[in-house]
Amino acid sequence: MTQQQRPQPVSGIAPPPAPRRSADWMFGGVYGTVLASALLAALDQTNQDYTPFYDASWVLVTAVAASLAHGYSHHMATHHEGGATHRWRLLSHALWNEWPMVAAVLPTVLLLVAAGIANWESYTVTAVGLGLNTALLFGWGAFVAARVGHRIRSTLLIGLADATIGLTVIAANALIK
Repeated sequence: MTQQQRPQPVSGIAPPPAPRRSADWMFGGVYGTVLASALLAALDQTNQDYTPFYDASWVLVTAVAASLAHGYSHHMATHHEGGATHRWRLLSHALWNEWPMVAAVLPTVLLLVAAGIANWESYTVTAVGLGLNTALLFGWGAFVAARVGHRIRSTLLIGLADATIGLTVIAANALIK
């Protein structure tokens, strides 16, 4: 449901509050960080040439494509009354709101670019990248939880829950390879 479509009260029950912008940032941040971790793990192939610039470009292109697909699907899944101009404006707004997903992959992209410039080893870059992204997942969860009013214990648990997603990617990478 978008902010433009507010549910009408049913038998005196007030509609739910508008979605919090912080939650949208967290969604995009977590989604993008997990996407970057999975791509980093998948693009690092043993016994193949290491191509960090190529990998960086694919992480970025995939994040942009995923954010466009996500924004477009949200737009198409909701009914919007009005003319074509209004629908195009809503579509562009839905697409723009996906920027946190793209922003969340930038640390991985920058790490891969630095690896290409400094000629770092593939294993090291993948390990550092997955560790960095796991720490970022903790940060995304803890920051947004604190921002929306959770107490410190809940904030840390939410951060830990998000970091568990990163640890799952690390474990899967270790098992698959």
